[in-house]
Amino acid sequence: MKKMKTLKSMRLFALSLCGMAVMSMSAADPMATHYTAQECQGSLMPYPTPKHISYPDSLTPVFINHVGRHGARYPASPKNTLALLSLLRQADSLGTITPLGRELMSLAKEVERRAKGQWGALDSLGMAEQRGIASRMMDNFPEVFKNARVDALSSYAPRCIMSMYSFTHQLARINNRLEIYTNSGRQNSLLMRPFDIEEDYKEFRESDASKEPYDKYVAATVPVSPLAKILGKEFPMSGINAQEMALVEYYVVAGMSAMSMSCNPYRFFTPMEYNQLWSCFNMRQYIQRTATTVSTVPADIASPLLLDLVNTTDKAVGGQSQPAVRLRFGHAETLMPLLSLMHLKGCYYMTNYFDTVALHWKDFYVVPMAANLQMILFKSKRGHYYVRVDLNETPLPLIPNSEKNYVPWDTAKDYLMRCVPLHYQIQ
Repeated sequence: MKKMKTLKSMRLFALSLCGMAVMSMSAADPMATHYTAQECQGSLMPYPTPKHISYPDSLTPVFINHVGRHGARYPASPKNTLALLSLLRQADSLGTITPLGRELMSLAKEVERRAKGQWGALDSLGMAEQRGIASRMMDNFPEVFKNARVDALSSYAPRCIMSMYSFTHQLARINNRLEIYTNSGRQNSLLMRPFDIEEDYKEFRESDASKEPYDKYVAATVPVSPLAKILGKEFPMSGINAQEMALVEYYVVAGMSAMSMSCNPYRFFTPMEYNQLWSCFNMRQYIQRTATTVSTVPADIASPLLLDLVNTTDKAVGGQSQPAVRLRFGHAETLMPLLSLMHLKGCYYMTNYFDTVALHWKDFYVVPMAANLQMILFKSKRGHYYVRVDLNETPLPLIPNSEKNYVPWDTAKDYLMRCVPLHYQIQ
């Protein structure tokens, strides 16, 4: 009996040691993330199909304001793919390349082959994403589309124009009685590409204030071990910026799903490495495209777009003749500032501790491919107007510290106007 008690005590002691070890590992890096391989694609992640959301039968939808990102696309440019191929070929010529490196080189060559002449262009998956969003919009809010006029605009980028046409073409296929007007070009840059024309923002993006937090985070976070797996242990790492090339490797691998290429990232990265590399990509967008303790300028540039959303919704409430649906097609860089400016849950995060960003602001949640914000205006049976805000077709509360998805328009308008810096309101 005494021996059995001793064995039991030893087992309990061993289990407690294991528990302490796990707690110690967790405590070693409390800011570590454990997102899935799909989520670690970040803003390169294809659009997640949302669940159907109903609304109270006491409300009737009467107007929709939509701001969308272009759909899934080929890599924006050949820069990263060619840089990775060049590095792998160097390792090949030196005889250090590993079998895994040859596997990645084959995949990178396939990326180059498929994207040749189509860098940055919308692909078939991106077109399907826009058609899906259009179909669900008509299915969810059929009353809005009865004998309706639809106005759509886009930035001058071809992938945005094609997103607009894929969306509106699907609307017309479902209902060819719709009046649809489209326009695209640089005249829409104030709304869709303010990052191109706002001098304060361009100055901030090139400043040390913008670069320093990101550079420090990268230096402390990026693992270079993935490079050794593909280049070989004998490869002269001293001749390259290893952390920069690890990020290049991540970007090429993470972007393959958006062009409908199959690739298992865990062939090249451990889950921890993939999370670390994603978090750096995520950090750059957070610093450069949202309101932070460093600067609010990246969010402030979305003020003209937010004012446009408020003004057009207000016209619908006032009964002025106008389109029943307004569609706008831009970029992730269009949506991130707007959503941050609106202080929407999960899209706005203020901190002086940048190692916590990946836990609270996640680009795969905010701006996957074809990401969109929809402001749906409803009219009650008593004639009152309410607005619901959907992010990626999922309702979320507009007012901070509130759980209400349906907000009286006067309350919503007052809140949104307070989000806009005063100097934009008096221009």
